Amino acid sequence: RYDDVLPVENPDHRISLGEGFTPLLSARRLGAKVGLPRLFVKDESGNPTGSFKARGLALAVSMAKALGATAVCLPSAGNAGSALGAYAARGGLKAHVFVPRDVPRVFLMETEAYGAEVVTVKGLISDAGKACAERAKQEGWYECATLKEPYRVEGKKTMGYELAEQMGWKLPDAILYPTGGGTGLIGMWKAFREMEVMGFVGPARPRMYAVQAEGCAPIVKAFAEGLEEAPLWENAQTLAHGLRVPKALGDFLILRALRESHGAAVAVSDAEIVQGVKDASATEGLFMAPEGGAAVAALRKLKSSGHLSPDDTVVVFNTGTGYKYVETLAPLW
Repeated sequence: RYDDVLPVENPDHRISLGEGFTPLLSARRLGAKVGLPRLFVKDESGNPTGSFKARGLALAVSMAKALGATAVCLPSAGNAGSALGAYAARGGLKAHVFVPRDVPRVFLMETEAYGAEVVTVKGLISDAGKACAERAKQEGWYECATLKEPYRVEGKKTMGYELAEQMGWKLPDAILYPTGGGTGLIGMWKAFREMEVMGFVGPARPRMYAVQAEGCAPIVKAFAEGLEEAPLWENAQTLAHGLRVPKALGDFLILRALRESHGAAVAVSDAEIVQGVKDASATEGLFMAPEGGAAVAALRKLKSSGHLSPDDTVVVFNTGTGYKYVETLAPLW
């Protein structure tokens, strides 16, 4: 839909499974519950493989093929691996996915079903990333890890273009985004700048709010302490696997966007994440991934702290479907 601002020039190199243009839903019942009547949910769960990761990997795998690669790889907490496997299969490339050992089995089964090699690694996604980078160097694979190449951000920025189009080219007052590696937030911030240059929107920007888990909140800590980069978060633990990123490669870009937009970073507990999933399900019929539940949980905190007001138009991003996380959510359900 936004080919003119995307890097794939040859249509023959475009690999797609119909990703994008997900619904922007008015969330009046949820908004009434949290005191934010102008609340919307950008629901990414309908993307191929069930998450926003499809956007970035569609572009990354397309460009890998355009550049002559035959094998692609990345570390993943689940959804990125599934998306890489699907788009690699679609494009006739071999995928290699490195995951922590405790990634839910559903992701391993799905990724393997696409014909990808899945390598389990002891530790966190940062450890999987090291193993992936080492093998990629040895084997000559095209590495699609977060911000190890520029194209996943290009795919993610389409969320910003869609949001503007769906809102009549008027951006919201605030965006809440569950933040692990942060490419979605970085990509949207890039999209807003591009759209202003092209005359689609004015200079006003949404306040960007990064939402993290209390058990892994390096961006929250760095923002509060006025740091330009986030220190490594030790002993990261949260049921929201997509938020369990102890050190984001693009942390400085995330922090810059938060400050330039006069936004903030906020952390929520695992119990609050589960309650956020329940609240969205019961009020709007949206069974969100834990990451989306985290963003819902952050609404109350940001409103009570004065960051959000009832007059604000607020958009919460749900980055994936909750159906893959039933076993993960069960202990606190």
